Amino acid sequence: MARKQKYYVVWKGVSSGIYDSWTDCQLQVKGYKGALYQSFNSKEEAERAFSIPAAVYLKEQAAKRAAKGKRIVPTSKELSKRLPKDFNFNSLAVDAACSGNPGQMEYRGVYLGSEREIFHFGPIFGTNNIGEFLAIVHGLALLKQKNLDMPIYSDSRNALLWVKNKKCKTKLARNAKTEKLFQLIERAENWLNDNEYTTQLLKWETNKWGEIPADFGRK
Repeated sequence: MARKQKYYVVWKGVSSGIYDSWTDCQLQVKGYKGALYQSFNSKEEAERAFSIPAAVYLKEQAAKRAAKGKRIVPTSKELSKRLPKDFNFNSLAVDAACSGNPGQMEYRGVYLGSEREIFHFGPIFGTNNIGEFLAIVHGLALLKQKNLDMPIYSDSRNALLWVKNKKCKTKLARNAKTEKLFQLIERAENWLNDNEYTTQLLKWETNKWGEIPADFGRK
């Protein structure tokens, strides 16, 4: 089966524009500080997104998801074809995305039982690893607040280790541009130090199961 054509919008990179291959997109954003980019399934979608600022587009999409409660992951039936037979769909999956690394970062949590986005945060300037870390802690705090018992899946070994050690070991510089982000990091670290939890934190096996359901689909 032929692979579906994708289009890549580069708002900020070596040369901004719309590209029809991931390789061409990478040439514009790899190593470019603060690069902003995203993939689209049609040229029309890409052209519309490119016509407005990246931050405006990302906020617009987040608002639409929140307003409509749109199903944004495969159904349980679809997922069951590639997951273990005894997989527990009463689970929360979290993931982050970053347009450039560092760049505009956002993260979200998806409940697999209903295929719905449960929380979403961003965009904010940061890194993908920080987003993964904050997403896990956000999930832990939410489950404890709601008195819910279910595992949390993340595809980031770094983030899982950081949560275990109760410390976000980022190398990102703290300055005026990142101050708000570092305040969020400190709040998350404080929560980990001040709270006990029994929630299982599990590694999503991407190589076996495909992309985690909370993935933003920007590759």
